[in-house]
Amino acid sequence: MATVTPTRSRLHPSNPNSSSFFKAHLSSIYYRKTHLGFQPNVPRKWVNLSVGGGVRIGRTQHPVEINKRQRGCVVRCTAEGIERGLLVGGRGEEGRFEMPERFKVVALMACVMCLCNADRVVMSVAIVPLAAKHGWNSSFLGIVQSSFLWGYIFSSVIGGALVDRYGGKRVIAWGVALWSLATLLTPWAANHSTASLLAVRAFFGFAEGVALPSMNTLLSRWFPSHERATAVGLSMGGFHLGNVVGLVITPLAMSSIGIAGPFILFSSLGLLWLTTWTSRVTNDPQESHSISKSELRLIQAGKSDSPVNKGKLPPLRLLFSKMPTWAIIFANVTNNWGYFVLLSWMPVYFKTVYNVNLKQAAWFSAVPWGTMAISGYFAGAASDFLIKRGYSLTLVRKIMQSIGFIGPGMALLCLNYAKTPVAAAMLITVALSLSAFSQAGFLLNMQDIAPQYAGFLHGISNSAGTLAAIVSTIGTGYFVQWLGSFQAFLTVTAGLYFLTTIFWNLYATGERVF
Repeated sequence: MATVTPTRSRLHPSNPNSSSFFKAHLSSIYYRKTHLGFQPNVPRKWVNLSVGGGVRIGRTQHPVEINKRQRGCVVRCTAEGIERGLLVGGRGEEGRFEMPERFKVVALMACVMCLCNADRVVMSVAIVPLAAKHGWNSSFLGIVQSSFLWGYIFSSVIGGALVDRYGGKRVIAWGVALWSLATLLTPWAANHSTASLLAVRAFFGFAEGVALPSMNTLLSRWFPSHERATAVGLSMGGFHLGNVVGLVITPLAMSSIGIAGPFILFSSLGLLWLTTWTSRVTNDPQESHSISKSELRLIQAGKSDSPVNKGKLPPLRLLFSKMPTWAIIFANVTNNWGYFVLLSWMPVYFKTVYNVNLKQAAWFSAVPWGTMAISGYFAGAASDFLIKRGYSLTLVRKIMQSIGFIGPGMALLCLNYAKTPVAAAMLITVALSLSAFSQAGFLLNMQDIAPQYAGFLHGISNSAGTLAAIVSTIGTGYFVQWLGSFQAFLTVTAGLYFLTTIFWNLYATGERVF
């Protein structure tokens, strides 16, 4: 960092030559238009520039920011530090190695998203011994499994509105506290009465409904536009890994501690995460006491200012009158439709079509979720790369979403012709891996078109998507029972992917609408 403190209030060149050079250099600074707005195009290398009194500014690789303080006092030249990437640290302002503060935020967010999904999976595994203990029939099992969605479908809108008003940090903190409490109470509720169990599970879903809106809003504040897709990819990678974590840890905990074991374990992890989150993370990087000045400048330079939402909801008539809103809603509906069909029915699919046992079917079904976590990160990195190269947000969002829908649609069509369970597992892996590209499509597009109402918009679209998940999960069973085959329903799902892709490319935009 270079600091110059002249004793005079104006810059007086020591000779005419240096003065003319100084003016010529300033005249070379012009403004260029980028996808982030108008930014000064400043030459990258300034070598031995003379400024009043023979004082020289040494060589630097980044723009120079000149801050004027009080007339006749200080003129300070601060050289911007080296820009640090998301996954690597850099030299701090005192020369020591520092981890970017925004990386700590996304790491904690990935952990809680993993925990969010793992808590859901616990019940899917534990319900087998619980059913044997309490004598539940198969129809009641379906009711118990769906009770999570009863609360979830309503809390998305409420949670989104709360996030817009209070910020992501506080809302997700309360969400984790409440869903950890519900997780802890689930075994007790199951032993008490069926009504208690259904109420606790609905409350659990209600608490978890705030997770995705909180994640989306918080990361949009902590990351510049050209890193936001990568940050969302990392966080959603944790979400998808939660499936694997829940499937692996829950049986081990039950065998060691009993049925209540995994519920106690995951609720304890939630409270442990909460203690770190409340002390280390702020709603906005400007409120953080541990962020460096260079990192804060980097974040602010990569974002366009948006009006602060003081808790006011957008007029619904205005919101629904714009086609980009419907593009996001339809994309969320299609994404959840396909996601929950694969999540809920793939073990049954492998057992029914290929006659493999349930243990093998679980492994065939679990592997694709791990690859989805990895592909989600690469989708985000690819999206950010295209943005850095100068491609418009609209084009990038359309490319990512097209891959996220056309890829799974083609894979599901090919699945109808798979002859072995290994081939079917590979195609399902391709479908889920490519569907992760949607994270860099419609999921980020909410912040693009409505930055101050993104939480509310996320809640509306997520509620519609949850309704689609309920319909597709129940509809698959009836469809298969009616036709006696999974093929027809897989074809319907593929067709839905293709139709939504067309609608998305016609009406989606990366420009601000609200």
